[in-house]
Amino acid sequence: MGESLASLLASRQFITAPGVFDLISARLADRTAARALYLTGYGTVASYRGLPDAGIATYTDMLDRVAAIAHGIGKPLIADGDTGYGGLLNVHHTVRGYERAGAAAIQLEDQQIPKKCGHTPNRAVIPTADMVRKIRVACDARSSRDFLIVARTDALSCLGLSEALRRGEAYATAGADVIFVEAPETLEQMSTIGASFDVPLLINQVHGGKTPILPPARLQALGFSVAIYPTTGLFAAAHALAAVYGALAAQQPVREPLYSFEDFGDLMGFQQVWDFERRYGESSGDDDA
Repeated sequence: MGESLASLLASRQFITAPGVFDLISARLADRTAARALYLTGYGTVASYRGLPDAGIATYTDMLDRVAAIAHGIGKPLIADGDTGYGGLLNVHHTVRGYERAGAAAIQLEDQQIPKKCGHTPNRAVIPTADMVRKIRVACDARSSRDFLIVARTDALSCLGLSEALRRGEAYATAGADVIFVEAPETLEQMSTIGASFDVPLLINQVHGGKTPILPPARLQALGFSVAIYPTTGLFAAAHALAAVYGALAAQQPVREPLYSFEDFGDLMGFQQVWDFERRYGESSGDDDA
């Protein structure tokens, strides 16, 4: 296991967190130089349930994926926890479950239930006081301060930047370790957000979404500590699969570059299976009586 997310933030290293949505994407991302990974609710619901990120996934759906991915990688995992899947008691249960499952941080948001993807329309938020209570419950529920609480506000799109900043400050005061103001639409808004807080800030870099995509060095200069890329790997995989499947269906040669059979076997751990079989495999001859 590498350096903890809390330690990385304390050292002021900029954290690029690729979005992962299954064990294949997680293992591939884990082999890169990225310092942390982000378990995307958008991608996980799409890959597991084939459904939109619209509050349909349950706590149990996500917990199973958090546990499987957290135990299959070596890097810290920031895990999407939506709204906490209900009221205060649900938040308490969710935080404890995610922490036990091996996540390094949980992201909780102030949307009304059912929540929606942060770069889609018609989102609404709960009162600030209700979210403050959720954050306090979340902080009290964790067993270690190394398990971080990421507080996300979706207020910018529906109530404006000033309200989003006010909420972010209230959530930081309530104990959130990282503040996440979702979906700024201009460089000016990003700059204002980056200059408004003394706690670590997370920025969501959704290709095709509302927020400008900037180089990590530029994001850090603006005041952000973490950049998540929830859909990049998902969209790349979908694009490649569409091309490959289309070629096969049309009885045409596959022209997309393919991960090699040998490398994929190594990624999935076949070598360990073969090593086990060599060490413990049954003899091909008859045992003595």
